Amino acid sequence: MPEIARFYGIIIRMYLIDSEHPPPHIHIKYGEYEAVMELRNLNIIEGSIPKKCRQMVREWTEVHQQELIEMWETQNFHSIAPLE
Repeated sequence: MPEIARFYGIIIRMYLIDSEHPPPHIHIKYGEYEAVMELRNLNIIEGSIPKKCRQMVREWTEVHQQELIEMWETQNFHSIAPLE
C-alpha cells in the first residue's frame, strides 16, 4: 500500500484499486489507531482516530481532495506535501 503522506505521526496510504472497493478513500494510521476516510465527503467510514488527528487529516485532505481522487482513479501514486 503506497504511502501518500506522513505528518505529526499520521500516515496516509492508499491501496491499489485491484484490492480495494469503492468509494474512493484513504487509510489513516496514527499510533494504534486506524481509520478509513472517504474522499468525496471526508467522513470516516471505518475505524476511528482521535478528534485532533481527524481534524488535521480533514484539513490536509480538503487541500488535496481533487488530487487524491485523481490518484485513486488513475492509480498514479505519488507523495503529497504534508500538513505544516
